[in-house]
Amino acid sequence: MYGMGVLKGLSVTLKHFVNTYLDDFKYGFLWIGNKRYTTEVLPKRQSAEARGIFTVQYPEEVLKPQERFRFVPFLVYEGSDENREYRCTACGICSKACPPQCIWIVRANDPETGRPLRKPAEFYVDIDICMNCGSCAEFCPFDAIKMDHDFELADYDRTLSHIHDIQRLGKPVEYYARIRPSYHASEQAEILAKADKSARAKG
Repeated sequence: MYGMGVLKGLSVTLKHFVNTYLDDFKYGFLWIGNKRYTTEVLPKRQSAEARGIFTVQYPEEVLKPQERFRFVPFLVYEGSDENREYRCTACGICSKACPPQCIWIVRANDPETGRPLRKPAEFYVDIDICMNCGSCAEFCPFDAIKMDHDFELADYDRTLSHIHDIQRLGKPVEYYARIRPSYHASEQAEILAKADKSARAKG
């Protein structure tokens, strides 16, 4: 019948509208503005079990990004903040794989011999050009570059502050394990499996 598609679409909207208020009664209006609303209710209303829609009073209430959420890349390092051991070997694969070409790398050289070293002296990412596609992290053979969850990067300066250098890009492996626990766990399991296979081959 003519017009049934429109009516079906409007019924879906009406259903979400009604379920919104049913969920409010279920979780309690008094929780709104309370820490319990942010820590307990919002994760439930974000999940697949949620039925209605909801409003977050940003920036007072900030939703935790999902684990697969990705924003600008960062460099993973091990060790302390004073003695950073970057996983990056300055191979340049991430720069070649980057569609908008927003990554620049300068390889470090040995001060005595002048030979290139397997680490970067400089590493830059222009976040204004970055399209957050994750190709750099996908193609990195050393798991040295990952996609961040930090999206609050607004700034009054549109020049140098939006070009992140190696110091600003560097974040410890513990940070990566915190924002992407399942990814980190699977990577560690793969490393242990490869090490076990190598040990068996030698033994």
